[in-house]
Amino acid sequence: MTSYGELAALAGLGRAARWVGRTLSQLPEGTRLPWHRVLGAGGRLSLPLGSLSGDEQRARLRAEGILVNNNRVDIRRHGWRPMEANG
Repeated sequence: MTSYGELAALAGLGRAARWVGRTLSQLPEGTRLPWHRVLGAGGRLSLPLGSLSGDEQRARLRAEGILVNNNRVDIRRHGWRPMEANG
């Protein structure tokens, strides 16, 4: 998991978190990109509960064994740390 802001920074886009969110929302149907693993700041799920995309995100996370509690995910536990992975 990562946040929109972290993904923007890693892509060299500075603080363009909203642009990342808008781009992910325009992915084609059936995309294999793990868009459901991109969260708001602090692990907050930003897609609305009850919306098709929000419900799909929650279902995908739960299917991966990720606990969604109070509309949040423990990003410290489940977060992606690319710098650690690269050494």
